[in-house]
Amino acid sequence: GVALLFGVASAMHLTLLAAVALAINWVVFVVHAMPQNSEKFFDATGSITYLCLVGFALASSHTHGVRQIVDALLVTMWCMRLGSFLLARILRDGKDSRFDELKKTNVRFLGIWTIQSVWCSFVASPALVVITSSVGATALAPLDFVGWGMWLMGFVFEVVADKQKEWFRDDPGNKGRFITSGLWAYSRHPNYFGEITMWVGVCISSSGCFHGFEWLAWLSPLTTWVLLLKVSGVPALEAKGQQTWGEDPAYNWYLEHTPCIIPATKRPPAFQATDYVAIVA
Repeated sequence: GVALLFGVASAMHLTLLAAVALAINWVVFVVHAMPQNSEKFFDATGSITYLCLVGFALASSHTHGVRQIVDALLVTMWCMRLGSFLLARILRDGKDSRFDELKKTNVRFLGIWTIQSVWCSFVASPALVVITSSVGATALAPLDFVGWGMWLMGFVFEVVADKQKEWFRDDPGNKGRFITSGLWAYSRHPNYFGEITMWVGVCISSSGCFHGFEWLAWLSPLTTWVLLLKVSGVPALEAKGQQTWGEDPAYNWYLEHTPCIIPATKRPPAFQATDYVAIVA
């Protein structure tokens, strides 16, 4: 993980920023996570890492053009919104079950903090390349507005999806139930769709500034996609869903008829017990 982090960061001239990301995560691990065997501040540390990366990039840059400032603001808005949401959730729930196995050994637990530093560095890289490069201060182009528009769409999508799920959970009448309303009727993970869309948008707006190995910044949405769909997002959530509702025909119908990430263009058919019986018969 460390070799990958510095190898890619060096190619994009972001070695110092990669070191900052790794140092922040390792310090929090040594000072709090390991002694307390706690993941409570994991997500908050991720947000702090993003903020520090943007801050260091701005401080080290000799230019501060419109594109550079806007990209810095987009990353800041995203990480503060998501970080506060995730921190409030773990303070409310008390723990994050995704870490139960990882906390059994310090080596594995440190590994996930190291992965977070890689994730932060890769995901923020398009904005960091723009902020630290003099090319980032050049005149705006159509790609900037296309990318920023896509970012805004993804941001709104993620915020709305998170709020809808929060409201659903806060309703005592929904205890023990799974959400199939709002955006969740069109995608099983609409918040993840918004997340990936945002970073595609940042990459599009930044692409006019990329040269040579700086095109590796497109690892940003790819890293987000891999982590959410293959590592810590969808697999953990859907495994938990199977444990909780795996015997519920309505839940299996929802899985079969609702796209995982990219929302359906029209609402999938509602669950009908007779139709489901016909399918499994």
